Amino acid sequence: MRVLLDVSAVPDQPVGAGVYIINLTRALAAGAEVRLELLARSGDRARWRDIAPTARVHAVVPSGRAMRLVFEQVGSARLARRLGIDVWHGPHYTLPLRLDPGVRRVVTIHDMTFFEHPEYHERVKVEFFQRMIRAAVEKADVLVAVSHDTADRVRSILAPRAPLTVAPHGVDRARFRPSARDETAAADLEALAAVGVRPPYLAFVGTLEPRKNVPGLIGAFNRIGGELTDLQLVLAGRPGWAIGDIRSAVTRSRHRDRIVSLGYVDVELLPSLYRQAAAVVYPSWAEGFGLPALEALACGAPLVTTSGTPMEEVAGDAAVLVTPGDEPGLAEAIRRVVTSDKLARGLREAGPRVAARYSWGLCARAHLDAYAAAVKGVAS
Repeated sequence: MRVLLDVSAVPDQPVGAGVYIINLTRALAAGAEVRLELLARSGDRARWRDIAPTARVHAVVPSGRAMRLVFEQVGSARLARRLGIDVWHGPHYTLPLRLDPGVRRVVTIHDMTFFEHPEYHERVKVEFFQRMIRAAVEKADVLVAVSHDTADRVRSILAPRAPLTVAPHGVDRARFRPSARDETAAADLEALAAVGVRPPYLAFVGTLEPRKNVPGLIGAFNRIGGELTDLQLVLAGRPGWAIGDIRSAVTRSRHRDRIVSLGYVDVELLPSLYRQAAAVVYPSWAEGFGLPALEALACGAPLVTTSGTPMEEVAGDAAVLVTPGDEPGLAEAIRRVVTSDKLARGLREAGPRVAARYSWGLCARAHLDAYAAAVKGVAS
């Protein structure tokens, strides 16, 4: 089976969906069940050859977002025909709407916030993605959702005719793991000190954008910062849309001198940041999966996150859960974790056990089943 995977939407500093696409690509390329073709941006060939040496890379997509999306709709049919593609996989919400009848289409839907919470996104993106997600769901032979929560929302809002496969994200447990030796902890602390971070601290990892509720986290930190006077709050993530609200919250904070903004953190530093945190706090209003929460669990970090979300679906009892938007409740949950050695120890022990259920190999297996179902024209 020849599968074309469109990797052209992955930025140079990948997060979330980009991390998913990279690890899915690597896992698919490591197996022998598909002949993998990668559609990449022009100038991005070397990166994808390193990630997937056995795949063929077609670095022909224009770099700008608008031109990339135009290419998807205009140039894709000709490319698929030339390559003899069996399955086209659009791993980021959209796919070509005009392919030859013999080409099967699979699309990944990460979340439904463009429909349920348009206020979390720029207006122009809401208009585009609402239209294109509807069209992709209508045209697809098989849909992939990254969590059961997302799958339920897709069914409720769009009532798809195509079968829907749930393929949860994985985690690289060789990289994201608890500290095994004193030397590991010492190396972690040295790496963190180099970027201005010292324990004890709370860690947030993710794009700084409205749906992550970072202002609510800063508000919770304000509530406990006067009592826990040595505690830092570390924000690790690149600025996203509407960053001004977060910057204003930092400026207004009574403890702004203890808020450390790291910007985008490379994957080499992330395990250290998770492992040495007094708590990892992921207070997002809504997510498709919430990959930082799984990474934190794998590292044995005490996790505080939101209930009624995919993070609860993944973590279950291995995290302290708070109602989204409940700032006093968030503050109290953080206080409990930071001040109770027993609670923190229990969470540190439970997290890796939960994370062991998730791997990129299992994620790839679910995608292979989706491709096979698309080709056969029946649900897997």
